[in-house]
Amino acid sequence: MITMLLLPPQFSTNPFSLYLPLPSFSLQHPPPRLPLLSAVSATHGSSSTTTTITSTSPSADPNSLYARRWDFDPLLNYLDSTTAASSSSSSSGNDNICKLDAVEARLVEEYRAVPASLWHSLLKSLCSSSRLASASALVTWIRKHNLCFSYHLLYSILIHSLSKSQKLYEAFLLSHQLDAMSPFTYNALIGACARNNDYEKALHLLSEMRRLGIHSDPINYSLVVQACTRAAVDPRVLDRLCDELREDGIEPDARLCNDLILAFSKAGDPDRALFFLSRIQGQGLSPKTATYVALISALGNFGRTDEAEAVFHEIGESGLQPRARTFNALLKGFVKRGLLDEAEGVVSEMERAGVSPDEHTYSLLLDLYTGAGRQESARILLEEMEASNVRPNSYVFSRLLASYRDAGEWQMAFSVFREMRKAGVSPDRHFYNVMMDTFGRHNCLEHAVHTFDKMLSDGIRPDNVTWNTLINCHCKAGQHDRALELFREMKESGCAPCTTTFNILIHSSGEQGRWDELESMLGEMRSEGLLPNIVTYTTLVDVYGQSGRFKDAIECLEVMKATGLKPSPSMYHALVNAYAQK
Repeated sequence: MITMLLLPPQFSTNPFSLYLPLPSFSLQHPPPRLPLLSAVSATHGSSSTTTTITSTSPSADPNSLYARRWDFDPLLNYLDSTTAASSSSSSSGNDNICKLDAVEARLVEEYRAVPASLWHSLLKSLCSSSRLASASALVTWIRKHNLCFSYHLLYSILIHSLSKSQKLYEAFLLSHQLDAMSPFTYNALIGACARNNDYEKALHLLSEMRRLGIHSDPINYSLVVQACTRAAVDPRVLDRLCDELREDGIEPDARLCNDLILAFSKAGDPDRALFFLSRIQGQGLSPKTATYVALISALGNFGRTDEAEAVFHEIGESGLQPRARTFNALLKGFVKRGLLDEAEGVVSEMERAGVSPDEHTYSLLLDLYTGAGRQESARILLEEMEASNVRPNSYVFSRLLASYRDAGEWQMAFSVFREMRKAGVSPDRHFYNVMMDTFGRHNCLEHAVHTFDKMLSDGIRPDNVTWNTLINCHCKAGQHDRALELFREMKESGCAPCTTTFNILIHSSGEQGRWDELESMLGEMRSEGLLPNIVTYTTLVDVYGQSGRFKDAIECLEVMKATGLKPSPSMYHALVNAYAQK
């Protein structure tokens, strides 16, 4: 009888090769010095699965082991039936158990000569078809009867598949079935943790590998760094990871350097990102375009536009073609600093490079123009968008409307609304909120109420900002009782009031001299689980001081300090001025 013990290992000896993406089950599988594997589809249970495998070799004898066709349907049917039987609450008789044992013994003899590579292929096929229960039962059965010596690779394949199905807990349970963890298993678990964004467990596994004297490699670290990037970790976590790299004596390769540049950029540490950029450039390589974009954005967020521009020009020097996202990253930095000429220069360079501005480009320019009070330039920009077949969204019109509001030109709200409708853009909740606030700030209560009604008729559900804006509009207009009615309507609609809601009503109650109502509002605020913030205490000190209730104002300051909030100098000045006027 030819057994698997006589066959050479059918898998790579590199413990880190597991991090290459697992291939789907191949119809032709030609490893070096091993037979070619082919498979035909067979139906198993209710699903169609490749369970009949033929092992052939170009020079094999027809009667040899490698020319044999392996039909795994009987084995899989048996494993499924025994799994179902073991989970059933009913017990079988002794005769049935003996019968199953006899069937199992026959199956063991039938599949004893299956090469390891075929077991691996079958397991991958089951995992790729989401039959993880059958795959798990197969691994247990193979190990029970000692039919394949590469158990760690089998377990690693299964761990990898479990992690892809977000079953990290089950993957760790499976690893505990092994007497000792191998590099294969560690790699699979680290990959599983990284894939499920559990970077802390992955870091723990790396430390455990180091303690046991098992050397890791840059691929493991790349996976962990990618998980850290997705989790938006603190830069100190990445620094610790770099320290462990040095302890392991690992020199970051191009892939790991690229991942570290991206991670530090996303974490808001452009200095460390620039350090690894120099490392990768020292190897004569360049990071990916997306990595450049992240670094340029990080530098722009810190106002370091000169460095961001220098990194931008390195993209072209490295042979990469900047795209709209890259230009937008640089443009955003200039917009944040209010550098109008430099921002317009980026757009001009963008057009010279043959890259068309997109919606984000125009939105950034609109922010710049409206922030600089250049409403006319913003309107011209809208016309350019239309000419370029770039359809503006509701946010663009909201920004234009807000700029007119801040400039005191509230009448332009109607014009912006008409242009928006003409462009075929439907107002969203944010636009209606800005429009209501525009009317409220300029004491146009009737228009604000009409806007609210229009919002409801469009089927848009009000949020906290909507209700707060409407309540504040009525308070400013002196309609305190109607504001209280709206407060009750807000709660009845299922929208929970926030601290800002109570601050508005507390201020209005104080101005109206309704002190009992003010105390009631404070009590209701606490009953809602909301704590007074700095604005609440500032409002209380202000209304108490203006009404000559200095004892209440001083008591409020003491309570404020007891809660850990620090009164501002302006609060004391306002209180002193109020006292002097009395």
